[in-house]
Amino acid sequence: MAAYGLYTHIQSNKRRSIALLIGLFFLVYVLVFAGALLAEVLSYGNAPLDYLINAAIYDFTRAAPFATVGAIIWILIAYKFHQKMIDVITGARQVSRTEEPRLYNLLENLCISRGITMPKLRIADDDALNAFATGLNEKQYSITVTRGLMNALNDQELEAVLGHELTHIRNGDVRMLVIAVVIAGVISFFGEMVFRIFFQSSFGGFGGSRRSSSSDGDKKGGAGIAIIIAIALIVVAWVLSIVIRFALSRQREYLADSGSVELTKNPDAMISALRKIENRGELASANSAVMEMCIDNPRVGFANVFDTHPSVDKRVAALVQYAGGHDPGPLALDAPQGKEEPGQIEAAPAQGPWSDPAPDVGKPFLPGEPPIGPIGGKGPWG
Repeated sequence: MAAYGLYTHIQSNKRRSIALLIGLFFLVYVLVFAGALLAEVLSYGNAPLDYLINAAIYDFTRAAPFATVGAIIWILIAYKFHQKMIDVITGARQVSRTEEPRLYNLLENLCISRGITMPKLRIADDDALNAFATGLNEKQYSITVTRGLMNALNDQELEAVLGHELTHIRNGDVRMLVIAVVIAGVISFFGEMVFRIFFQSSFGGFGGSRRSSSSDGDKKGGAGIAIIIAIALIVVAWVLSIVIRFALSRQREYLADSGSVELTKNPDAMISALRKIENRGELASANSAVMEMCIDNPRVGFANVFDTHPSVDKRVAALVQYAGGHDPGPLALDAPQGKEEPGQIEAAPAQGPWSDPAPDVGKPFLPGEPPIGPIGGKGPWG
């Protein structure tokens, strides 16, 4: 497996981040042209197709500067306030050493051991077992851990999870994921805005005098095809925004796992942490964009094509093969007092007429008397 801070992976992520920003503006321009084409259909529905397209190109050249400014403003807002938005979604809050000494000291020790600038530490009061990192630069980087994860994992396992998130920060995965989320937000916003304007105008009487005379064949040949082209462009832009998000290789999770092992020198801790987190990481209040940042995303896509993370089994198998770890298999967690984890209810000892009596530990055996109960004794059918 690749080592922590793999140079080629970091450089690849930097190139991908630049490509993502370029792709953002390209998709915004595609949506602007689609909106211009729909606007021309609403205004001149009886015009030939070539006229509608040329008019849409003219409108696009006039609207492109405004779209560029809008996209830049969106990026600046995301750059400045994305952490606050994520905190609102997850209910996370920043904590200090005084508030959470156990977690804070674990993270600080890891950072000191490698000379890494310590990110901010946040706690989400959620019973789910998960953690994620956010930020676009050293001043913004932050690691969020759920309360459920802190309660379920021991110090070695928590250290492994923190090492995993630190590796994401060092390798540039966090910055790239945040940019991908921004792209998804921009495309969703522009796409929805174009659809709303078009359909509300279509059924609300906008441009009615011009559309009322568009019942000839030119409307069917020009406007109909123009509408199809515009809708196709919007769909393509939306699909490409999804492809861009899922094009972020799942390899980043294998690299982060291996980076954690390199930091902690403890592959078994990383494996047992993954096994405890397995199928227990669902953050009910989080959207799909936040779940993509987590150490495990239990939400799956169609036929696993759109899964953002490799399965825990595959990640554990890689750690066993390349890091020499040992897989204990799926792990059951100790249920909190008054609660029992589904599927892990321990049955009470049977006390029926044919059950063995419980041994009296404090009573010595008499000479010549065989032990009773499970210590070598026999039941009524023995």
